[in-house]
Amino acid sequence: MQWLIGVDEAGRGALAGPVCVGAVLYPSDFDWKEVFALITRRGVPKLRDSKKLSAQQRDILYEYIIAHGRLRHTFALVSAETIDEIGISNAAREAAAIAVSTLGFPATRVRVLLDAGLSVSKEWDQESFVRGDERIPAIALASIIAKVTRDRHMEELSESHTAYGFDRHKGYGTLEHRRAIRTFGMLSGTHRSTFVH
Repeated sequence: MQWLIGVDEAGRGALAGPVCVGAVLYPSDFDWKEVFALITRRGVPKLRDSKKLSAQQRDILYEYIIAHGRLRHTFALVSAETIDEIGISNAAREAAAIAVSTLGFPATRVRVLLDAGLSVSKEWDQESFVRGDERIPAIALASIIAKVTRDRHMEELSESHTAYGFDRHKGYGTLEHRRAIRTFGMLSGTHRSTFVH
């Protein structure tokens, strides 16, 4: 039995909040179409970039993934402060390394499939794919874990910092968010000073 780990990130381009990397482990004979059939009204289930799904569709897939007996999942968050210190690409790779190792599966028994721009240490058999979340089932599932986890984190952050509207824009550079930064300033430890111009 071959085992696969899909890896994808969320929050790379945000002005605030962490970058989140999700990882999902499953056997190569796993029927991914069963998962995506949950959000398909007609036709063949299709892999989709998590950002192109509605929040409700993402939540449905997320709950299925975390409850499924043949899937193992995890995530890693790397803070805005670390992103400012080492850069977003290094931070995303650090999160990917943490997430993959947290799954606790030996490198000799698994192949790691990553969305483009991500990598893990050389001990892992790995390959990265452009638009991987639309082409590779394992990456598509990881993108759901990353996106839902990060969105929920930003929604929680919004409860203590209501003026910034994190629950609506999730830290991305919307007009609303930029206006809030101009009015209230940057939040230490939350905003990425290297991203806010």
